[in-house]
Amino acid sequence: MCPALCCLIGASLNSCMELDDSVYTTIVSDKYHYTEKDMVAILGNAYTPWRSVVIGAINETQTISTDETMIPVHPWGWNGTTINMHLHTWTSETGEAVNRWGDLYTGINNANQVIYQIESGLLPVTEGKDNYLAELKAVRASYYYMLCDYYGNVPYLTRFDVPQGFLPEQISRKALNDSIIAEVTAALPLLPENVDESTYGRFTKWAAYALLAKMYINAEVYTGTPQWQKCLDACEEIIKSGKFSLAGNQKDVFKADNEDCTEAVFAVPFDQSYAGGLNIFNYALNGQFSQVYSTKSFGGWGGSVAVPQFINTFDPDDSRLTENYLMGQQVYPDGSNVLCEIGNSQGIPMNIVNVVPGVDWAEELHGYHLAKYEYVAGMSPGAMSNDVFPFRYTDILMMKAECLLRTGKADEAAQIVTEIRQRAFKSAPEKAVVTGAELMGGSTYDYGLRETTYLDKIKSPRTTHEGGADIKYGRFLDELGWEFNQEGRRRQDLIRFGVWTTKSWLSHSATNDINKNLYPIPRAELDKNGKLKQNPGY
Repeated sequence: MCPALCCLIGASLNSCMELDDSVYTTIVSDKYHYTEKDMVAILGNAYTPWRSVVIGAINETQTISTDETMIPVHPWGWNGTTINMHLHTWTSETGEAVNRWGDLYTGINNANQVIYQIESGLLPVTEGKDNYLAELKAVRASYYYMLCDYYGNVPYLTRFDVPQGFLPEQISRKALNDSIIAEVTAALPLLPENVDESTYGRFTKWAAYALLAKMYINAEVYTGTPQWQKCLDACEEIIKSGKFSLAGNQKDVFKADNEDCTEAVFAVPFDQSYAGGLNIFNYALNGQFSQVYSTKSFGGWGGSVAVPQFINTFDPDDSRLTENYLMGQQVYPDGSNVLCEIGNSQGIPMNIVNVVPGVDWAEELHGYHLAKYEYVAGMSPGAMSNDVFPFRYTDILMMKAECLLRTGKADEAAQIVTEIRQRAFKSAPEKAVVTGAELMGGSTYDYGLRETTYLDKIKSPRTTHEGGADIKYGRFLDELGWEFNQEGRRRQDLIRFGVWTTKSWLSHSATNDINKNLYPIPRAELDKNGKLKQNPGY
């Protein structure tokens, strides 16, 4: 993508998110009539940082710190800060905990820039001006939503034309929450309602309702006051629109060519040729898999694996287990076995097992590998073409179900969950049925420490049993985990259900430290802006 000069770079947001090479360095004429194509390209600059945001959430910030996924020390590297994410011992200088700050404020700055250029007349837009401004403000609010979730108390800035040396003021998490809701609500009447190629990858009215639903379902965490009915109302607006439906198979949502997905309420498009590819393969698979998938360059480093206790919660007949993870003996296209290449397992068949000795050591065959997003032959490992849906229709249905569950309508919630489960249990349809009483019960997750001694890594095994039966609505939390694994959201769910700091898993011990519900403000930002105060506990 070309760099911005005096104004912007355009990004065409069609179904492949192809980038436009036009560089808008000057305004040619105040009489220039901006077409829809021109404006979509200009608006694209505000959306581009979402790519880094979702990749970071899936691979780091929202996932490897949870009971779902981890990056243990492997013989081949990245042996440092990812351990801190699993142990919850990160600091204000731990990259995985603080890197999203820069991505999110880049998005906010880009949105503010285009808003300023439209409002000041530098971009002399007349037709659709208010609609474009509403869209940009909704996109800006989506970045603030992630800042609210990660860091809570952050600088809030809605201007681009600030004086030299300006330092923004920090506001509270509640104030940020209220500002996001107010801005999105004001934008709603001006956002497009059509769902087609022209709005793919853009904020429509339905994406805005989804953002509101996310704010409301987490309102008790963000503000101390639950807003279940408001979340339910926002979800109902999307459902009754009739513009979305469940995919026939969950796996269809994550295909390499998934731009026609009926669940795409808000899409972040990727394309290995045109739009910056999705970097999942490099995190999930080892170098040998470059041959398995005939990739265009060397394979990944295979750091991310599933936490074994999480895998143990799945029913064996659940296709979301068998289709979302790589397990068992791996083979090359000619049918020969993939062999381990590094460490103590070198030379033996790579028969991937649901065992990880601990966060400080794991061999190539330890831990199920991540495979929810389809890998295809000939792809570029660090640049897959699968689009990502931060808001998808199944999520809308599950938010509705959670609100019903929490407001005393468990049986209605169970009907929704059963409908979603049906596509995952086609081989055993009787197992798809869940009752309201079950959803109100505890989790099936066997929490507790599970570290073991392994070969030359001499240490005392640590095994404790905390269970999950005491988690309120824990079975529903399980359902969220089974459906949304590898989508960069588990941390948020664990916090909302009170598990994040109160339970142990593998090498992670419960801290009971509520301050860990927020990540620290990056040290570099504190050094730059003396008005910022660090979040408590850091």
